[in-house]
Amino acid sequence: MRLDKFLSQMNYGSRRDIKRMIKEKAITLNDSFVTQANVHIDPAKDDITVSGERVIFYDGLTLMINKPKGYVCANHDALHPTVFDLLDDVYKRHDLKVAGRLDIDTEGLLILSTDGGLIHQIISPKQDVYKYYYLETKEPITNPEAILEPRELVDGKKETYTPKAPKLLFHKDNCLEIAISEGKFHQVKRMMEAIGHHVTTLKRIKIHRLPLDDSLAPGKVKRLHQDEIDLLKNP
Repeated sequence: MRLDKFLSQMNYGSRRDIKRMIKEKAITLNDSFVTQANVHIDPAKDDITVSGERVIFYDGLTLMINKPKGYVCANHDALHPTVFDLLDDVYKRHDLKVAGRLDIDTEGLLILSTDGGLIHQIISPKQDVYKYYYLETKEPITNPEAILEPRELVDGKKETYTPKAPKLLFHKDNCLEIAISEGKFHQVKRMMEAIGHHVTTLKRIKIHRLPLDDSLAPGKVKRLHQDEIDLLKNP
């Protein structure tokens, strides 16, 4: 890959910016100053610095975030902090996408990845990947089995749909754990509202076979290793 293309993709600037930095002797390749923007490099093997900062490249990057309340799942937002604000700069330089958004007041397990195939597998309804949620309601839940009954809801486009029946995993007083395989706009909250309960706390605790890391504090991020990624992919 050409050096200028690589650094531009890593958000170090436009190709024109890269050429200017080369003239200013701000870029090194394997401890030597770069003189040509079109020099070919291997991001996985070559040692590259920009203005003294070592360029760290991950060939495939998947992150777990314990999303706190108050953050939106967007790259930029004029009113609220975003989950990308929680990332270290080295991660921000990669083209990460959210694999299944969470509402601003929903917390818990969030996956970001550069792997488009993995993201599709997680979010596509055809893949039937279950997402597990813990919730609390204002009043005790006296009719938990009612959430299993088919009923029409309204999605983000104001269109009606009948969600697939969730899995009811746990119930005690005003606490409930369920799993859904779709993930429409405010789906869990609207399913609960449909049976007469207002959700006050909602937390995603697991996607497919990958649980939220108990040691990961709210707002913290960890890079997933292959064995953890396999828990998202394999049956």
